[in-house]
Amino acid sequence: MKTSLKWLNAHLDLGSHSIDELRDMLTFAGIEVEGIEQSGVESDKIVVAQIVSFEQHPNADRLSVCQVDDGSGKARQIVCGAKNFKAGDKVPLALPGAVLPGGIEIKEGKLRELLSQGMLCSAKELGVGEDQGGLWILEAGLKVGTPMKELVASDVIFDLEVTPNRPDLLSHTGLARELAALTGKTLVQSDEMVLPVTEKAGVAEIHLAEPTLCPFYTLRRIEGVKVGPSPEWLQSRLKSIGLRPINNIVDITNYVLFEVGQPLHAFDAAKLVVPVTIRKATEGEKLVALDGNEHALLPEDLVIADNGKALAIAGVMGGEESGVTEGTTDILLEAAYFNPSSVRRTARRLVLSTDSSYRFERGVDAQAVIRASALATQLILQTAGGKASETLLVAGEAPVLTQPVVLDEERARRLIGIADLPRAEMHAILTSLGLVKTCETEVTSTWTVPSYRNDLLRSVDLVEELARVIGLDRVPSKASGVFVAPQSADKSYDFMMQVRQALTNRGFNEAQTLRLVSKGQLTDVLAAKVDAVALKNPLSEDHTHLRPGLIPGLLMTAGHNVRQGLATLRFFELGRVFLLNPNGSSREEERLSVLMSGPEHAVSWNAKSPAVADIHALRGVLESLPGLAGQGLLLVPKAVDGWLLSAEIKRGSKTLGWIAQVAPARARELDARHPIYVAELAVSALQQGVVSAVKFSDLPRYPSVTRDVALEVAADLPHATVAAFFEKQKEPLLMGAELFDVFVDASGERLAHDKKSIAWRLTYRSSERTLATKEVDETHQRVLKALVGTVPATIR
Repeated sequence: MKTSLKWLNAHLDLGSHSIDELRDMLTFAGIEVEGIEQSGVESDKIVVAQIVSFEQHPNADRLSVCQVDDGSGKARQIVCGAKNFKAGDKVPLALPGAVLPGGIEIKEGKLRELLSQGMLCSAKELGVGEDQGGLWILEAGLKVGTPMKELVASDVIFDLEVTPNRPDLLSHTGLARELAALTGKTLVQSDEMVLPVTEKAGVAEIHLAEPTLCPFYTLRRIEGVKVGPSPEWLQSRLKSIGLRPINNIVDITNYVLFEVGQPLHAFDAAKLVVPVTIRKATEGEKLVALDGNEHALLPEDLVIADNGKALAIAGVMGGEESGVTEGTTDILLEAAYFNPSSVRRTARRLVLSTDSSYRFERGVDAQAVIRASALATQLILQTAGGKASETLLVAGEAPVLTQPVVLDEERARRLIGIADLPRAEMHAILTSLGLVKTCETEVTSTWTVPSYRNDLLRSVDLVEELARVIGLDRVPSKASGVFVAPQSADKSYDFMMQVRQALTNRGFNEAQTLRLVSKGQLTDVLAAKVDAVALKNPLSEDHTHLRPGLIPGLLMTAGHNVRQGLATLRFFELGRVFLLNPNGSSREEERLSVLMSGPEHAVSWNAKSPAVADIHALRGVLESLPGLAGQGLLLVPKAVDGWLLSAEIKRGSKTLGWIAQVAPARARELDARHPIYVAELAVSALQQGVVSAVKFSDLPRYPSVTRDVALEVAADLPHATVAAFFEKQKEPLLMGAELFDVFVDASGERLAHDKKSIAWRLTYRSSERTLATKEVDETHQRVLKALVGTVPATIR
């Protein structure tokens, strides 16, 4: 909400506070200041000047050299780029030392080698108007040398973000009340609302068909008004907060809205037939609103209507047909209280967020409806003439939305943290906020809450008000933290941070993707069977299911990066997936997904074509992760539709996840330049493999001995079968086994086409002595004998 400091000063003298002080005061009270704009002229060094003569700048076609009279008795030379003036015109002149809105300081200087002793200004440069294509040409009768601040009043506009629970701050009166409590100053009492109010209840002119949605509705007839431009003071106030003046009747309703926070609406009395009915819209009913658009209404929408048609959307916007025009002479002034939920629902559905709906949605002061109507009537009579009906037509009753609240003062001191907070100070603060004390005991006090503060419902709400006004700077600092033993959530968080660090150290970038995926993305899930949780009310066709895996999001990330020219893809994501159980229920699970594609190393002068990462490179990355490092990781091939080289990742008999290559057709859809490999693992399974105590051993002191063996095995024999055999061997001298060659011959000439030759290098070492050739050979033969007896293989 835009708030004018000049407008506020009409309620409260804030002259002793700087703009920065007011900003901090509002911020610490819970009212966010999103921006501050200064308008008008404040500087004494911006004066009325007269252009005596001018000529073309000798070094610039678009500049003029002006001789200007600033009232000092001595001509001043100004270089100017505008073209809309002539000799004798009076314009604003910013002298050296003047500061324009936006913090621009004017100094003497040379422009294209000629001295310029100030700056001739446009209205926009002074912050008092729009760009008019040049200088601001002033009235000819103005005296040269007159400070512009005497002609154009300055103002400061605060752009405030008011929280939904404080609708009382959505007006200048409400904000002035708040600042009065924060500063300790006294509000200036207004004498504008002096119109006597005579209510006429139960009238035939109003039919309240929906008292739940509109419990209180009033109308006042004003006859003989003359619609025309608003007076200067009214236009100035509306312009200061960014509103465009329309006519005196509409401007007054807008003024009252921003003055006291009560939305009003004026109907042209000649364009409607009484009784005015507050009802729900009929099926298929439409209304052309003041925005010029036709809106289709639903039976849940509340409207103001006469006996034939809807006249306005209640609390949101009036209708164009019944609006005030230049020919209007009689008006009906509406002031009402509408149910916030009803207004919010209609405004959201119609995408009509107006100043009125914004306030009705949050809740206006029901007890101030009549006072706001009286204020608007008074101003209409002053600016548009006419005669107001002596009676106010009233239907329903203004709801009472507040109730007495008991303040537990001892608890208040504990919550605020000031043990010796004086009781008198607490009472003074609540009184300054408009609350009235009705009774008290030794440790409590009971307070009547004003009607405009319907957010104060409990004792703790009053404590919050005390804390806001007192300020956190008065709360003593103290350390109250207590050590607690690590919980499972802490351990899980620490483990995931270790995984992040490990992958980042390997050159991977963390991605964070949406938890919602489309139905088409489910084919990118790496699993034998996909059961996704569907949304009942999808936001769009791209977000129809909760993700059952992380890989669909990583593939989209990879595609975006490929199209930006990236060839090396290294991404991972730690996140939650949502799985559908066979019985129809759902469960959540933390997963780790890794994507790898492109060169293993950067292109350089000595590696113009580096090797491209393959599935074994990805396996190496996985084997370095916490929970997997130093442990036997097995890949068990298992076909999955739409994927190549798909395999289950196992540690012993425990399945950790999946690894696979993206099918070439899918990789082409992503415009990938290289094969893409992905893996997805369950975080809980990884965490179970973390070794609580790390053990270190000395580096080997004695040399190792290697022996190679070539085996002829079936072509479809998994590598994991042979690897598992060597891993299970109990020979104390066998330190490890590594596959270093695979040979197949599709022609069948050198090796049967259903066979393959695999070569392994076995490493032997003793930690106590240097091995003799004989004992290595004996151990090696025992291993080979066990190998042939266990694995269907022939030693070549």
